[in-house]
Order: sequence, then structure tokens, then C-alpha cells
Amino acid sequence: MSDRPARPPGDPAPQPPRGRGTGANPDSRYSEHTREGVDDGWWQEAPESDPRTELGIDTSRSIISRNDSPDIPFDRSVNPYRGCEHGCIYCYARPTHAWLGLSPGLDFERRLFHKPDAAAQLRRALAAPGYRPATLVLGANTDPYQPIERRLGSTRAILDVLLEARHPVAITTKSALVLRDLPLLRALAALDLVAVQMSVTTLDPALARRLEPRAASPQRRLQAVAALAAAGIPTGVLVSPLIPGLTDHDMERIVAAAAQAGAVRAGALLIRLPLELKDLFRDWLHAHYPDRAEKVLSLIRQCRGGALNAPAFGERMTGTGPVAALLQQRFRLALRRHGLARQDSGWQLCADAFRPPAADPRQLSLWD
Repeated sequence: MSDRPARPPGDPAPQPPRGRGTGANPDSRYSEHTREGVDDGWWQEAPESDPRTELGIDTSRSIISRNDSPDIPFDRSVNPYRGCEHGCIYCYARPTHAWLGLSPGLDFERRLFHKPDAAAQLRRALAAPGYRPATLVLGANTDPYQPIERRLGSTRAILDVLLEARHPVAITTKSALVLRDLPLLRALAALDLVAVQMSVTTLDPALARRLEPRAASPQRRLQAVAALAAAGIPTGVLVSPLIPGLTDHDMERIVAAAAQAGAVRAGALLIRLPLELKDLFRDWLHAHYPDRAEKVLSLIRQCRGGALNAPAFGERMTGTGPVAALLQQRFRLALRRHGLARQDSGWQLCADAFRPPAADPRQLSLWD
């Protein structure tokens, strides 16, 4: 999907409904038919100002996703949910909703899917005779602690299975809801089985409300980092995505605040705009920051070889060119100044204590 031309003057970008990241809802790229709005003179009801979240069942039969990407320091992950109510406009996972025949726009943040049997599926996967343990990541695609987790508890059930199996897990989130599971995390940490990485994009609460409308505030996330660190949980901060011209001015301050809160390491990733996400992000910029939209897009192109996205391995996380190099240099200096390790490799967690769980939890384990 190539870059489309900049929005014509006077053509307004769609305004997001209250509490949502985008007002656009482009068709799935796999749809046989496309929709186009036209004014045919007939009266139409106004769209909902606060479209409700809908929850469906994810019927896929596998729970562990595998990858062999050289850019990612883990080979397996579990995503309890498809779609994410946080509504982050920059989320690289938005285009995956097209696989479901839904839109990467508003559908991604309001039409969500969960696996009622996620913990049972994981139990069976870990109990399989050929399974070999390695750090499993929760939150690689969508946030495991998004708002619906309060009601459904899928992530907590998964952590219960991982603790029973003595299986290492790294969690990435931007939600303070992770503190609900502090007793489980303490038990995992006592066996060197867990690390948590909190994503902090900006320290500006007004900008955060627009970028990540239903995520925890930046200050609440830093408070969660402090609480995790105080509980003995290895904790890091992911300064991501770096958006040149919009959020990068906060990078050093985020690193300093993370170190003060007790984080031990930090990482930073350049914004990625694959497929439909390019147009969604462009519309968002014109809606919220029309005075600097083209400057921000220009800076991103300077990091991406003239395009808004460059998916090549080895470059897609960091970018290329002088602007990207300067961002990386600033980040390295900030880490050095505050004594944080760089998050380039995965967390080194223990896999030696793994014991396969009973495929059926009603069965007695030979390990007990």
C-alpha cells in the first residue's frame, strides 16, 4: 500500500469519537467490496458519539504465536486479545484486524476478541511432549492488560498456568492494571521467571490522551514502574514509539523518570506505519496537530528512505539516515547518564525450572 497524497486543503480529517483513537474505519484490505460515503440527499442518523465496545470469541485453535524475526529478541508470544481498547493511533498491530475482515481503524479498538479457553489452550501447549521452554512474551501484539481484562481475567489465568509450569514470561503493557497481579508476579520473580516492560510514549498528559486515549496516564505508568520495582520485579521502560517532531523531545526525560522509579533497563523503537496505518496516522496528525503534521511526516520519511514505512529487517525498528541516527545517539547518551541497560536483547530469565503442567488441571502432577 503506497503513500497517498497529502490531504487536500479544506478537506477535514475525521474527528475521533470521544475516548477513541480514530474516527476513520477504512475497509479491510481483504474485503471483496469497498464502501464510499456520498451525500445522496437522504436524511441519515448521526453516527454514535461514543460507539460501544463489542466482544467476540476468538475461535483459533493455537495459543502460542511463533516468529523468526531477527529484529525481535524472542521467538514466542501469547496474545490473550485481538484488537485493543487503548486505541493507540500508532499501533503497528492495527492492520492485523484486516485478517478478520474488519477495519484497522475504529473496529480495531471497539470490536475485540478473546479466547475463553486461553489458559486451557496454553496448558495443553506446555504439556505437549515436544515442548521446549523459552521466554514467552505477553503483549507482543495487543496489550494483555487492556480494560476488558478487568472483567475477563484471561491474562491472570495465563499467569497462573505459567507459574504452575515454572515457565519464564516477559510482559509488555501500558496499563497500571498489571499491579492487580502483583502477588503472582512476586511468586514468578522469586524463581527468576518474570520481567515487566512498561511502555511510555510521552510525559505530556494532553498528548497522551490523544495518542493513547484509553491507556493509563504517563504518571500512572511511572508509578506502576516504581511499585513493580519496589516489589522486586525486574522492570524496564520502552520509550516507544519515538515520533520525531512530536514525542522525541520527551525521550531523555522519560529515561530519567524511569531510572528514578527503579527501572533497570530501557528500549526505544521508531514509529512504524505499515499498510493502512500510514493513512490512519496521517489523518490523526491533521485532525489534532494540523500546524505540524507535514513536518512530522517529513521527519518520518527522512528515517524511512523517503517513505512512511520501510519494513526491511535490521532497519524497521530504528530507521536509517541522519535523523534516526541522532535519535539513537541521544538515547544511548541518556541511558549512560542514568545508568540503565539497553533493551536490545531479551530478558535473561530462567527456563531450567520448567515442569510440564498436567494437560487436565484435574489430574495430579508427578511434580507435586
